[in-house]
Amino acid sequence: MLIRVYYEDTDFSGIVYHANYLRFMERGRTNHLRLMGAEQHALFAEAETETPGFAFVVRSMTLDFLKPARMDDMLEVVTWPLAVKGASIVLGQEVRRGDDVLVKAQVRVAFISEGGAQPIPKSIRALMKADLI
Repeated sequence: MLIRVYYEDTDFSGIVYHANYLRFMERGRTNHLRLMGAEQHALFAEAETETPGFAFVVRSMTLDFLKPARMDDMLEVVTWPLAVKGASIVLGQEVRRGDDVLVKAQVRVAFISEGGAQPIPKSIRALMKADLI
């Protein structure tokens, strides 16, 4: 997913403020489902029948800031599944500018319902190709 850096994304020194990478990566995770062919409203409606009141929440995240991005840079957010477990998905993410990796992240997203972790519904597991990981 491509993102252009705007003035509002930068700090006083003209580089991207570190917390804005979290927003970029959140968009990347949402877009990842879309790129895998998910019609998100239908997918989540199906998951709602299996597990009412569900949500995905970020459980943990590790980040390595390697190089800065600046205003007007075109960035690419790349997202891929690393592991799909019973109630969580681990994703790898990178924010790149051309061939340069600027930020690396590993994100664990938990599937919750009724106040606790629940097994990820089959429809979402199939989309994430959980049986192949």
